[in-house]
Amino acid sequence: MTTTLAMFPLEMVVFPEERLALHIFEDRYQQLVNDCEQYEITFGIPTYIEKTLAYGTEVKLVKVDKKYSSGASDVVCEGLRVFKILDFQPTLSDRLYAGAEVQFLDDIKNGTTNQKLLFIKLVLRLYEALQVEAPVFLADEVTSFSFAHKLGLSIEQELKLIKMKNEADRYIYLIDHLSATIPMVEEINRTRRLIELNGHFKNFNPLDFTDYTLGDIE
Repeated sequence: MTTTLAMFPLEMVVFPEERLALHIFEDRYQQLVNDCEQYEITFGIPTYIEKTLAYGTEVKLVKVDKKYSSGASDVVCEGLRVFKILDFQPTLSDRLYAGAEVQFLDDIKNGTTNQKLLFIKLVLRLYEALQVEAPVFLADEVTSFSFAHKLGLSIEQELKLIKMKNEADRYIYLIDHLSATIPMVEEINRTRRLIELNGHFKNFNPLDFTDYTLGDIE
């Protein structure tokens, strides 16, 4: 089944469940915001990457936070469903903004509890390695999209993530990414500590030589 959505292309990936703050200043998107308020329509934010449009996320207007005398506004939107663009129209009917015929992707909620727990564990380990404050969350509400913008993914990787049609595959993808990223961050931290110690007296932990093997490391 296909449907037609208003389009607001951006050079970013919007995830389902995500809250997104936007500053609207172009006439065509001011008109879109007005239509969302008046007719309660949703619209799509397709990812514009390498001069192409293929996938995006349907969003709804949650609130208009501020309106300016110029007609511009600050709005908050929420991501809903991922779609694939079948046909793009630079202007939708008599409106100023673009539109597209889209097909929504299936989303199978088949992630396991073990996957979720491992994912959370790795997210916390990443933030510990980065020495930054971890995001506040409720474990029961965590999904594969919950921290997607905060894991060091490139826009290409984020786009690949939203194209996956089931939760289990997304968890596998993110767990693999974190498992590869965390050791690199930890190694950078170790190198930084060595650099900082250069020229300083070092404290070494005493070693116990009662249990050892004589030989070379292969």
